[in-house]
Amino acid sequence: MQISRFRYRRVGRLRVGSLLLWGFFLLAGCTPKEQGKTPLLVSAASDLTYAFAEIGEAFHRKTGIALQFNFGSTGLLAQQIAQGAPVDLFAAANRRYIEELDREGLLLPGTIAPYAQGRLVLWLRPGLPARIEALEALPRLGRIAIANPTHAPYGLAARQLLEGMGLWKELASRIVFGENVRQTLKFAETGNVDAAIVARSLCRRGSGRWIEIPSTLHEPIVQTLAIPRASKRWQAARRLTAFVRGEEGQVILQRYGFLPPPRGEGR
Repeated sequence: MQISRFRYRRVGRLRVGSLLLWGFFLLAGCTPKEQGKTPLLVSAASDLTYAFAEIGEAFHRKTGIALQFNFGSTGLLAQQIAQGAPVDLFAAANRRYIEELDREGLLLPGTIAPYAQGRLVLWLRPGLPARIEALEALPRLGRIAIANPTHAPYGLAARQLLEGMGLWKELASRIVFGENVRQTLKFAETGNVDAAIVARSLCRRGSGRWIEIPSTLHEPIVQTLAIPRASKRWQAARRLTAFVRGEEGQVILQRYGFLPPPRGEGR
């Protein structure tokens, strides 16, 4: 499988830690009666950290089903699923990794569905001159952070942006790679870089400022979810899918800057 051939510097540590976490739930086990009290295990892309925290609370209030999240870069989460991590729902930041898992027969048929479109922004740390108001100012900045494009969809979109502007090679020596898009933003918030190209969904008022990046400057970020074939609680996972894609879930996602999903792409 293509996913398993990817090489990441820190994948070993991340994989072991995540699998130990999931292993706890497996070893604990549960009877059918207890399953209603056991959290649904959700692997979700890092850009969903704040939005899914709110969705989890709303879903629990409505259904009584609690959610346990494992946030990370989409590529690394997909690798964990390919290696047997017990996951009930996988919310990816793009469609590519979902399709790779599907080709390997690791997803429940008929559960692939887009749930949002992501938006890219240029985040600027506090203290930068106010004249930095456009992407064209990037060459005048110091270090710039993006998520690792090898396994993070927002990092790939950032690379597409810089390549399209003819800046990738010029800025290469100043680019700092985050493991995922949330870590990338942290680099800027802590002053380690001047700017970061990150997900709009992670930007909050009062922590720097940002410039919206037109979606025409990179490939669409069509965020897609699916239920792994190994899920023991696929019926509850289907309820969560319907909630995320339904009116309540969409209101929450759009409050964090996501756009509605394109129509007619689920299967």
